[in-house]
Amino acid sequence: MTATPTMTLECRVRERREALGLRASDVARQVGISRQALHRIEGGASLPGTLLAFTLARALTCRVDDLFTLDPTPGRDLLEAQHEGDLATGTRVGLYELDGRLRAVDLRASGASGAGQGRFHVPADGTIQQSGPAGQVAVRPLRSVPDTLALARQTALLVGCDPALDLLVTHAARQPGGARVILHARSSLTALRSVARGEAHAAGIHLWDAQSGTSNLPFTQAELGAATLFTLWTWEQGLLVAPGNPLKLRGPADLTRPGVRLLTRESGSGSRLLLNDWLRRAGLPDPDGWQADVPTAHSPLEAAALVASGQADAAPGPRSAAQAAGLEFIPLQHERFDLAVPDEHAGHPGILALLAAARSEAFRADLSAIGGYDPARSGEVWQRSQPGAAPTDPPDPLHGPHVPNRKAHA
Repeated sequence: MTATPTMTLECRVRERREALGLRASDVARQVGISRQALHRIEGGASLPGTLLAFTLARALTCRVDDLFTLDPTPGRDLLEAQHEGDLATGTRVGLYELDGRLRAVDLRASGASGAGQGRFHVPADGTIQQSGPAGQVAVRPLRSVPDTLALARQTALLVGCDPALDLLVTHAARQPGGARVILHARSSLTALRSVARGEAHAAGIHLWDAQSGTSNLPFTQAELGAATLFTLWTWEQGLLVAPGNPLKLRGPADLTRPGVRLLTRESGSGSRLLLNDWLRRAGLPDPDGWQADVPTAHSPLEAAALVASGQADAAPGPRSAAQAAGLEFIPLQHERFDLAVPDEHAGHPGILALLAAARSEAFRADLSAIGGYDPARSGEVWQRSQPGAAPTDPPDPLHGPHVPNRKAHA
């Protein structure tokens, strides 16, 4: 978590070119690059290689040193942080501290609406200046280094896929104390394993274990060991279908009818586990067994959008996603959605703010107004997870599977 003085490469290519009265297109053609590539070099967004630098110098009748100068900029420090995967220069990131290390999270892939969607309403802590080996990145902070580090220590990273997590994080920001939570979109099992690897503080999960008839606890015990499961809400899961249900689908058994295009969720997602169990109980195989090139969505809202656009006829997902996209919904199961918190992060300011928000009447009323959610016990402890333990509680009938009356959806 060290700050290093920034060394910038000052580029004078544009200044020299304009002084000679040359057009960018002419210079670009002479050195063998596109006009856009030249503009990126002139704007500092791209650094030329050695050969190109000398070629530019010859085209502009000067020395390389006249075009590029290494310039230390006093007072502007870079922060060293960890990040999984490559990040391009200029990427907006949020910063948080975990296990004494500063980490960066890509804000383009944050939020539960789906990876890759820019989150302009989430203020960035800095921008990527350089990516190095072993996940090391250099981040240029957007405020002073002390202020940036102080906020990072108060920041928890939450991973999960339900869009309602965005709402919970917004309510957490209203809690006193100055703590912050950043949400990063991940399917449930991936989220749980991200916490287990020490990349995040907590995971919002919905993982139905058909064998035990229990949600979340078996997976948390297997992946995290000593942790607490807090109730966030229960929600309705089922099939998202086109408005008016033109194909008259009534349940999983209808999904194999000729011409029905089923959209699935990625492996490890809670919705995919539910779909697999629904199909199994209906005596049907995995979708790959009857449908070629099964399309996959990476979030509930993405699944709803693909059905709404006519690219699929049905997809597993929650009622809330169906309502958001104006779709018909076939309810199949009430399910728990819980917050899994390892013991070592239970007292983190961001986690405490998240749980306080979950217990607040303002959040519960807000979530209830969306429809398809029951937050009556939001923020309360539900289960303790212990290493190597097996779930002993019987299935909760409220949160277990139920198959609706087929005639009700005919």
